[in-house]
Amino acid sequence: MTGYPDTVTTAGIQTLTATGAPESDVLIVGAGLAGLFLALELAPRPCLVISPAPLGQAASSAWAQGGLAAALDPLDSAEQHATDTVNAGAGLVDPVIARLIAEEGPARVRDLVQLGVPFDRTPDGALALSLEAAHSRPRVARVAGDLAGKAIMDALVAAVAAANHIRVIEGVRAVALLQDDTLRVGGVVLRDQAGRLTTCTARETVLCTGGTGGLFQVTTNPREARGDAIAMAYEAGALLADVEFVQFHPTAIDIGRDPAPLATEALRGEGATLRNTDGTRFMANYHTLEELAPRDEVARAIHSERAAGRGAFLDCRTAVGNHFPDHFPTVFSACKSAGIDPRFDMIPIAPAAHYHMGGIVADFWGASTLDGLSVCGECTSTGAHGANRLASNSLLEAVVFSHRIAGRLRNAALDAAIATRGTVPASLPHDALQALRAGMSKQCGVVRNAAGLDTLLSDIDALKATHGPARPLITAGLMATAALARTESRGGHFRSDFPETNAPERQFLIRAFDDPAEKVAST
Repeated sequence: MTGYPDTVTTAGIQTLTATGAPESDVLIVGAGLAGLFLALELAPRPCLVISPAPLGQAASSAWAQGGLAAALDPLDSAEQHATDTVNAGAGLVDPVIARLIAEEGPARVRDLVQLGVPFDRTPDGALALSLEAAHSRPRVARVAGDLAGKAIMDALVAAVAAANHIRVIEGVRAVALLQDDTLRVGGVVLRDQAGRLTTCTARETVLCTGGTGGLFQVTTNPREARGDAIAMAYEAGALLADVEFVQFHPTAIDIGRDPAPLATEALRGEGATLRNTDGTRFMANYHTLEELAPRDEVARAIHSERAAGRGAFLDCRTAVGNHFPDHFPTVFSACKSAGIDPRFDMIPIAPAAHYHMGGIVADFWGASTLDGLSVCGECTSTGAHGANRLASNSLLEAVVFSHRIAGRLRNAALDAAIATRGTVPASLPHDALQALRAGMSKQCGVVRNAAGLDTLLSDIDALKATHGPARPLITAGLMATAALARTESRGGHFRSDFPETNAPERQFLIRAFDDPAEKVAST
């Protein structure tokens, strides 16, 4: 890795340049499920994985509880899985992509089994499949009830350690894309834990950096998941889509922790119920499917109960009861650490930013609109999730598109960028970041309106004036701008001033232009 500050502006913006032969063939930025599975699938092509923390840590994938959705039951089908995905997505899922991930899903689960992931089994040895909200069939492969993400990541980390075609650099974070004069991407600028900047060049760069939950005050994601990849790609000229759509998990455990522990949706699949402070079940007042309604409906119902002062709790005492420690050990441990015994106590809950449905536009093979840049995982917009992700489709999308990117790159003749350059803004100070997170939760959260979004955008502009165009401010501004432009309610995006859903459905696309008024377009 090489590089040096070429210019430093008064706002603290630094520009780094890099020349010479690429230092890596394929550079993978991010070490969650998407990044590590891609690295393994690329064999024997050499690749470099950049991880801000030791492998397996600080990745949202490791915290996934529900599991991986795939049509593995003989009574299920890829067609039905795709239909459920389209129905959940509120009109914006690409049906071709939905069918693609559904058809490829079972093979990718078998790949993970071969890597040693100990998915739960039935007494006859078949994979045990759970039912989650908006699925018409049980199809979620899980591990020890709520340990799927950790088990998958443990298996991948072990496989990566044994693979001689993969090199890993830990403790550094990508803060800018390197580009040449044609805008071809040729690597990234990295910042280490001491704040030093270097460049890392590559023939192909793949962003697998996660989502945007860390931009919100209450989230189930690592705090570091602040949409940096979206901001970097936007500034480089990549096309973005659906950035207004955030899925708020309805049942984060409300014990004042940052990030908030998650009470998996599988608990409601097992029969757990939602109640207010006096023990009254309330979901029948909001949706005919009650506890198994789509996540956005459940999140808004819980938000409404809490806003009305009635509180919201997950009651697992009858549905799970004494089986809790064995069937859902992660949730049980989180509750016990806060003095709650879910075998006998109701679990206090709140909606939390959980998954970002939009991001950098990717084609069928994971390529962005910029030469030399591929994208995978939560930072992307593939068309798989639309306005509302179907439960446990995120891990599925990650492995399917990792496999497809690897298939495209494994034997490809890759060009290299020439004389690349990347510009890095200053970091956002802690207090400013916390103010942004509070504003995002209040004004761009479960329920939104024009007045609140206008206030949020004004606050973001003020923070930019003080601190410069820091990555979190860029991504938050894009999300708020798109949310303001979408004058309807659809899926995870609910406008109290526009509660109806418009027809026909439209997708909002964003690309950096010279004229800010042209930044949001619809198709």
